[in-house]
Amino acid sequence: MSEGIVTQAGRGLYTVQTTTGRILPCRLRGNLKKRFTYSETASHVRRVEKVKKLAETDPIAVGDRVMILVAESGTEGVIEEVLPRRKALVRRSGNERERQTLVANLELAVIVFSAAEPRPDLFKLDRFLVLAEDSELEVLIVLNKADLAAPEELTEALAEYRAIGYDILTTSRNTGEGIDALKAALKGRLSAFCGPSGVGKSSLLNAVQPGLRLKVGEISEITHSGRHTTVRAELLTLEIGGWVADTPGLRQVQFWDLLPEDVAFCFPELAPLMGHCKFPNCRHRTEPACAVRAAVDDKRVSPRRYQSYLQMTEIDSTHGNSARKLFPS
Repeated sequence: MSEGIVTQAGRGLYTVQTTTGRILPCRLRGNLKKRFTYSETASHVRRVEKVKKLAETDPIAVGDRVMILVAESGTEGVIEEVLPRRKALVRRSGNERERQTLVANLELAVIVFSAAEPRPDLFKLDRFLVLAEDSELEVLIVLNKADLAAPEELTEALAEYRAIGYDILTTSRNTGEGIDALKAALKGRLSAFCGPSGVGKSSLLNAVQPGLRLKVGEISEITHSGRHTTVRAELLTLEIGGWVADTPGLRQVQFWDLLPEDVAFCFPELAPLMGHCKFPNCRHRTEPACAVRAAVDDKRVSPRRYQSYLQMTEIDSTHGNSARKLFPS
């Protein structure tokens, strides 16, 4: 068998690049689509007792390291084994019942938003950051289309993120601003560009490596939001060394297995405050002697970021559902 990395994935068809550089279309061995429960009785031959379909949109993601069996023709293969993942960017799928792995074995999450056209939604940026923090990924925030905003607007938008330790780049395909620094951040690593539609992810990658010629889209003049041009994630080889995944724009960022009480640990400025409230089960809303609310009052925590945290852990009182219902496991 040969080892390789999945560069495209979707609907049971995969593209794998082997360690020798061969690129082959592959299918998945049927038993990798299911979870098997085996008998534990020592007196019996080990046998399958239960078969359950995996609660995933796809058991394979771009970035997965796999072992493939190449057909005799040498033109295709079968994925026989998925090697253990180190880290992955994971979200809840659109149907809210399955886990979706966007990119596997990720080393750097490049979260791209635009300075204008479309306008930056900082609350959505916060959700992307929590998604990455929950997966313990290194993060680089990129504010693209910097030439479309005044410098003071950029400084104001980014100040609260720099204050809590995030690395930030401002970039522009038109002026070339930040492109060399972006190349340096990507070199030799497996990275992924993620963010909403229309913020210029594919345009940035074209600027990093012009030969990619990725399709780019336009912005709606009515909604000022982007239109999807990247329809599925694809892992691209960089001439400077490393890999980068161009992912589809995400309109919704739903967490897969994150409990409400753990969300604060995904906010770098809130995590050190955990355990310092008067009540151990403090939800950091109206409880007395809350360390989080005190930090907000003292301007040690951004009021806007605090509101973002509250939105992510909000209780749906209309239907009587607890916040835990918003984060089903």
